[in-house]
Amino acid sequence: MNGFERQKKIYLDGASGLVSSIPVDNALLEKKALGAMSPKAAAYIGGGAGHGSTMAQNRAAFERWRVLPRMLRDVSVRDTSINLFGRKLPYPLLLSPIGVLEMVHPEADLGVAKAAAELGIPYIFSNQASVPMEQCAEAMGSQPRWFQLYWSKSDELVASFVERAEKSGCEAIVVTLDTTLLGWRTQDLELAYLPFIHGLGIAQYTSDPVFRKLLDEPDAAPAPKPTITFDAIRTLFSAISHYPGSFWQNATSGYPRKAVKKFIDIYTRPSLTWENLGYLRKRTKLPILLKGILHPDDALKALDYGLDGIVVSNHGGRQVDGAVATMDMLPLIAEALQGRMPILIDSGVRGGADIFKALALGATAVCLGRPYVYGLTLGGSAGVKEVLSNYLADFDLTMALAGCRSIKEIGRESLRHQ
Repeated sequence: MNGFERQKKIYLDGASGLVSSIPVDNALLEKKALGAMSPKAAAYIGGGAGHGSTMAQNRAAFERWRVLPRMLRDVSVRDTSINLFGRKLPYPLLLSPIGVLEMVHPEADLGVAKAAAELGIPYIFSNQASVPMEQCAEAMGSQPRWFQLYWSKSDELVASFVERAEKSGCEAIVVTLDTTLLGWRTQDLELAYLPFIHGLGIAQYTSDPVFRKLLDEPDAAPAPKPTITFDAIRTLFSAISHYPGSFWQNATSGYPRKAVKKFIDIYTRPSLTWENLGYLRKRTKLPILLKGILHPDDALKALDYGLDGIVVSNHGGRQVDGAVATMDMLPLIAEALQGRMPILIDSGVRGGADIFKALALGATAVCLGRPYVYGLTLGGSAGVKEVLSNYLADFDLTMALAGCRSIKEIGRESLRHQ
């Protein structure tokens, strides 16, 4: 993505009266997209834990680092590519897993997969997807994709997800560690709304043979009987509509309600420890990354346990209110690891300069989250591609204007802390 060419196209289109409906400015993009969502979708996608202080600190931490440009360096030709786990990628950018995308656009994960494939950007399929991984993989062809894993209470289901990911051509498994319980998400709680109870965002489960087999097992405890109200009927109708198969068959089988209950019962494992990771290592030869690492000691422990990489993340500020910002911890983690494993980072990335800063502080690559969802909201797959193109153009120009011709030239000397 040549930043100058991207700029030129936007300006030339504007001269012909063609102005995109997808804002370039991130603040405008977020405002417009959240305004276009339903209140429940806006709360789920845009909200954070507690007072939202972790979300605010994620942005503040990026702002504490300033780019220090160098002059009179030939930057007419630039190389934004990186090598990651044996794959050459055109950009140091991946798409973070974000669930329940059907809340914002009918194309959902499939629209994101198509846009990512067009640009050659790896898409980390969400464990809480609205579209099964196999369909997204088919849409991406030979382009790179990974799979996010939430560690279920069922090891058999974990193994099934990983096996499906391998068969779908996923090139890495990203184990999310920071969501063994849901954080106190005030915006969702104010609306008393969790999409999974309505049958949304559980397509990886309802398409899985192991999960469907679990639905025939007797429940350890009977489900509480809901109060019969119009909203309760509408919730059941939603679960039936989102379960695979015909509506009438689902309505009489009882499986949609069983699927929601089973998902709620088993989808996370608070008892997960480092020792559990050996189970996963035995079941896949794919690289395994741990997502949610914030402490240098945990990063070193990942190395000791034979993991292949980490994602420095606080879940976009959605789990622990008042948690440390990812960019505050990145340089400490990079110093501890000394290049012995790839380091990815997410949470708070809102422009090309942010990508540059993260790379300068030791990140191997950067994961983008909410902004691509905003593009999906406003324009489907084409909207995702437009947002990503803008971010990549911004990064290319930032790199050039800072005096760097390649990723290798971006280092700590490119920044100043204030």
